[in-house]
Amino acid sequence: MTVIDCDSHVMEPADLWQRYLEPKYRDRAIRIEEEDGVEKLVIGERVVLSRVLAGLGGAHIDRVKLFTGGLKYVDGCEPASYEPGARAALLDDWGVDRGVLFPTIGILPFPTDDMELANAYCRAYNTWQAEFFQTIPDRVVPIAAVNWFDVDAAAAELDRCLKLGFRGLFVPPETVNGKRPGDAHFDPIWARLQDAGVPGCLHVIVRFEGAAIPFSEWHRTGAGPVFGFGLGATGQLIPAMASLVVDRLFERFPRVKAVSVEAGCGYAAYLMDRLDEKYHIFRDMVPLKQPPSDYIRGNCYFVAEPEERCIGAMLELVGEDNILWGSDYPHVDSRLDAAELIRGSVAGLTAEQRARVMGENAVRVFGLD
Repeated sequence: MTVIDCDSHVMEPADLWQRYLEPKYRDRAIRIEEEDGVEKLVIGERVVLSRVLAGLGGAHIDRVKLFTGGLKYVDGCEPASYEPGARAALLDDWGVDRGVLFPTIGILPFPTDDMELANAYCRAYNTWQAEFFQTIPDRVVPIAAVNWFDVDAAAAELDRCLKLGFRGLFVPPETVNGKRPGDAHFDPIWARLQDAGVPGCLHVIVRFEGAAIPFSEWHRTGAGPVFGFGLGATGQLIPAMASLVVDRLFERFPRVKAVSVEAGCGYAAYLMDRLDEKYHIFRDMVPLKQPPSDYIRGNCYFVAEPEERCIGAMLELVGEDNILWGSDYPHVDSRLDAAELIRGSVAGLTAEQRARVMGENAVRVFGLD
């Protein structure tokens, strides 16, 4: 059985941008500085996180220790999170054939209005990721990062990444300059994804001011990590995936594939039913040619969490081709036994269903050999 982890990450070397940025930008590199023993993550010459940088990774560390401030970024980075040979060994231990690789620091929001700098940040990450991938090309699936605030530059960088063998693109699950991800403004990016046959992957973004924007005020009241990590994901992904449908992305690009990552699969049928119900009421006021559920079944894919109990129901209600799985390794809210857990979660399915969820669906979605 082919087994593909559709949500894993790298922990970028702390000096990645200092090494890979073009020389003219290196004085403004993304970097980690230390002052009086306190680490600070600097992006766009602004401190975006301090003291708890180990918590960007840290799946192998006691969670309380991660957030007490005594650990450094490097402590949260197992060798498998940044070194190709160690990643291949981890996949062997897990019995996983390939891992789909997303950035960690590289998908954080860049707090800068300098589009050239933001574009350069993306190029530097992608160049490093390409080298990582080329070292173990049969074991990982690289996902590109581009600056969605500059569509022309993003399209050009995506072209470069596709030539380097990247098999998907990170899509921020939020508005960009007031435009939803399904807005026609971004069509040059989506057109390239359709032509290349690779998906746009809407992956949760860490927001240091709290959970996802719809829940940020709740988080600031002290709701805690279970609330923030639990609801932050769907708080971002539900509106983002809905945008792709109601903004008619899939009518303009009927072969585009959109993957929801790190929010689980259980909300998929709820989203279908909710949108369909309102479509039936307001259909004379909206230009959609088909019920929203048709587009979700035909174009959308959902990465299940390792302990989800509803995978079988989603296969029935959404589609047997539409459910994948992911570990989120090595992030703080992931598990080192993720591969074992997902095998337990699908144990009650048919052999064909297990094969689809564990890897066959991912082979089709990402266009793998």
